Amino acid sequence: MAGFSDRANSFVDVEVVPHPAVMMVFDLGDRALVVDDGNGREQRGCVVAGLAPNRARGQGQAGSFTCLQVRMSPVIAHMVLGAASELSGAVLNLDDLWGGDAVRTQERLRAAKSWEDRFAIVEVALARRHGAGHAVDPEVAFCWGRMVNGRGQTRVERLAAEVGWSRKRLWSRFRSQIGITPKRAAQLIRFDHAAHRLAAGHAAAAVAVDSGYADQSHLHRDVMTFTGVTPGAVASAPFLAVDDVAWSARP
Repeated sequence: MAGFSDRANSFVDVEVVPHPAVMMVFDLGDRALVVDDGNGREQRGCVVAGLAPNRARGQGQAGSFTCLQVRMSPVIAHMVLGAASELSGAVLNLDDLWGGDAVRTQERLRAAKSWEDRFAIVEVALARRHGAGHAVDPEVAFCWGRMVNGRGQTRVERLAAEVGWSRKRLWSRFRSQIGITPKRAAQLIRFDHAAHRLAAGHAAAAVAVDSGYADQSHLHRDVMTFTGVTPGAVASAPFLAVDDVAWSARP
């Protein structure tokens, strides 16, 4: 979890850079934060974005900006939200998934006086839903963990062999429980590593080699696929610039 607070003197329009995690954003500010899912649909209040949303953007009018953001491994999100398939690249309102629980959590967050209290409120809510949810298959959880640790460079066929499943079975179970295919997940994880290297100031050519791309053109294509902008534009994305501070324990 991370808390963000700022004040803007003009309209804010920030692209959501895809991350290998399911994201929840609780809007706690004076102005309405709107998340456009990239397909013309807008969500307000508490928003949930599945893996690799399609060019989603956060927008808001001038004024104070306060939100609490949660990033969850899709393995955990499956238990907490129970909607992996529905969240595949989608942006939804938490009310659609939690019903009255979402409304009550949002009200308690707005009434809280400190970030510590807000984090505690969300932690309790997530733990309660996690305890009542259904776990993913151990094989699926293992494969996701291996992909993350391997920075998206582990072959799907090798993972299937390691868990004793056919490639087809792994593909089907992974897609239904994580929300995207193993190949797409590997691409997303590899992209995330590359994006953070770019944001840290490393040259695109070096990032391509370090991140497992065939060449710089391959990196460029993946960045364009996930964001619609060039590697240079991704490198200057505002939220990537503060990731190492906001998320000090990135996987």
